[in-house]
Amino acid sequence: MKLQSRHHAAMAVVLLIACVIGCKSAGSSTSSTTPTKTDAAKNTSSTTTTTNSAPAPLPDIAGKYNVSGSNPDGGVYKGTLEVIQHGDVYQFRWNAGTQYDGVGVANGTVVAVAFANGKNGKGCGVVDYEITGDGALDGKWGYWGTNEAGTEKAARTSGSGLLGDYDATGKNPDGQGYKTKLTVEPAGNLYRFVWSNNTDGVGIKQGNNVAVGIGGARCGFVAYEIKSDGTMEGIWGGYGTDKTGTEKATKQ
Repeated sequence: MKLQSRHHAAMAVVLLIACVIGCKSAGSSTSSTTPTKTDAAKNTSSTTTTTNSAPAPLPDIAGKYNVSGSNPDGGVYKGTLEVIQHGDVYQFRWNAGTQYDGVGVANGTVVAVAFANGKNGKGCGVVDYEITGDGALDGKWGYWGTNEAGTEKAARTSGSGLLGDYDATGKNPDGQGYKTKLTVEPAGNLYRFVWSNNTDGVGIKQGNNVAVGIGGARCGFVAYEIKSDGTMEGIWGGYGTDKTGTEKATKQ
C-alpha cells in the first residue's frame, strides 16, 4: 500500500489519554484525500465463532500473510504482511514495493490498525469500540511505539444510533485514569470522532464494532475481522474521504 500514492490516510494521534489508530495507503496514483493501495492494503469483515457454551478461542494473529485487496478507486493490489506481537498491541508491517508500518489492537474478533508509509507508524493511533446494548461504547486503544494498550468507555448523553455526545472515562497504558468528552458526527459513509482534548479521528462501523483511526492525514486505518481459520478480512480508509478499500490477509 502507499500513503500518498496508494493508500494515503489518516487521523490525528493520541487522545489526551494517548489514543491512536493507524494508517496505511497504497496505489498507483497520489491523492491527498483518498487513500489508495496498489501492492498492499487492508480490508475488514468480521465474524464471531461460538460454541454452545462459550466463544471459540481466536487464532493467534501473529505471523506472515499474503494480502490482496482493492483500492477505493477500484484498482487491485497484492503484497505481504507481517504481524508482530508487542505486549498488548501488534505491529503491522506491509510490503508492496513500498513499506507501511502500523499499530493494531485486538478487541474480540476485530483487529483495528492505524498505519503510515515508511518504517514506522509514529504519530498514528487506533481505538476499537464495541457498541453495547444500551448504546455505550466499550473500547481498547493503542499508539505506535508503546507496547501496552489503554481502555475507554463512553456513555451517551445525547443523540441516537452511534451519533451523539458521550461522557468517556478510561485508563492510559500506565494505569492512570482520565475523563473526556466525545462527540460522534456523520462523515459520509464513515464517522468523525472528536474528543474534548482537541483530538479527532475517523471511524468505520461494522455491525456493533467501530474502528477509529487517529493521527491526521499521514495515517490510514483498517478494521479486520478475524475468521475462524485465521484469515483476516478488512476494510480500510483514510482521513478526508469516505471512500474505502478492502483487504484479505491469508497466513503463509
